[in-house]
Amino acid sequence: MWYSYLICGRLLHGATLLFVLESYLYWLPLERAIRAENNLLIAIWTGYFLFSFVHIFLVSADAWSRFQNYKRAKDQLYEYGFKERIINQYIGSKCQRIAVETAAKELGYEEQTRAHFKKKGYKWYHYIPDFMIQDPWFPFKKYFWRRTFLEKHYEPKFNYQELSTQMEVQ
Repeated sequence: MWYSYLICGRLLHGATLLFVLESYLYWLPLERAIRAENNLLIAIWTGYFLFSFVHIFLVSADAWSRFQNYKRAKDQLYEYGFKERIINQYIGSKCQRIAVETAAKELGYEEQTRAHFKKKGYKWYHYIPDFMIQDPWFPFKKYFWRRTFLEKHYEPKFNYQELSTQMEVQ
């Protein structure tokens, strides 16, 4: 389960590490500005530091939400088989596509999923989520916050470790 969490959120986990590093790099000049008692530099570096520091938590929440997408998609694919309508629920952003692709790969639907992404026009470099292009006011919309950072906990319907053990025994 942890392996899947790391794989389906790999871009976001990488971004978290970068924001941690960035926060540290902004903290150093902020600390010097505080020691020098330079209010202008304190204000500037505090802004940079807070921007980066807050993103650590936002990106971590995004990764957790993508993991919920992964678990839901895996259950749906296991229960109903490969269906384009299932994949389409998670096609709007690169991170959601990685989550559903991870679930599909674990169930043997990786090639069909990639072919579907290609058919829909998505390439490896399409990182900007569709909603950001379609709605420039997205930061002020409830759906953005709910779907990006506050996805509800999803409890999988199936125990895939137990199912894989049963398959090995047979």
